[in-house]
Amino acid sequence: MINTSLRILLVEDREADAMLIKRQINKIVKSPEIEIVDSLEDCKKLLLNFAPEVVLSDFNLPNCTGLDVLELVKSIDENIDFIFITGTINDEELAANTILNGASGYILKKHMNNLSEKLEPLLKKVVINMTGREELRNRIRDNKITVNQIYDYLDKINEDNSEHQQNIKKIKLAINQFKLDDEDTEQA
Repeated sequence: MINTSLRILLVEDREADAMLIKRQINKIVKSPEIEIVDSLEDCKKLLLNFAPEVVLSDFNLPNCTGLDVLELVKSIDENIDFIFITGTINDEELAANTILNGASGYILKKHMNNLSEKLEPLLKKVVINMTGREELRNRIRDNKITVNQIYDYLDKINEDNSEHQQNIKKIKLAINQFKLDDEDTEQA
C-alpha cells in the first residue's frame, strides 16, 4: 500500500474503464485524489489547476490520441510521470515509441483484473521521484493556481472595463442631448 497521497489525472473516455481503474488505484494508494477527463481541453485545465503527480491515459480517445495527451503533459511539465493504460498498444514498435516520447510505462487493459499489481511498481516510482521534489512542486502548484486566479481577475476587469466604457458612452450621449436641448432653449 502506498501511504503517500497522490494526485492522479486519468484521461479516459469510457466511464466503465475509468471506474475500474479508479477502483484498482484505491487498492494500492491509501488516499488518492483522482480527476477524470476525456478531452485535451479538460486535461489542460486540470494540468494547470490540479497539478497532478501522475497522468494515466488511454491511447485511443474520441478527439485525440494518447500521444497528443503525452505531448500536452510534457509541454506543461516534463517532470509529470505519464502511464498509458490502454487496450490498443499491442504493437511493439508503438509501445517503444510511447516510452521514447516520454511515457513512464504502459499497461494493457486486458490486465484490468490485476491492474493494481502492474500499476503499483510504477506508482511507487512516482512517489520516490516526488519526495525529492515535493516542496518545489507544492510551490509551483501554488504559483500556477495563483497565476490562473490573476488571469481570471484580469479577464473580469476587462469585462468590467467594457461595461464601464458602455456606461460612459451613454452618459456622454445624455450630456450631448442635454447640451442640444439647452442650445435649442437658448435660441428660442
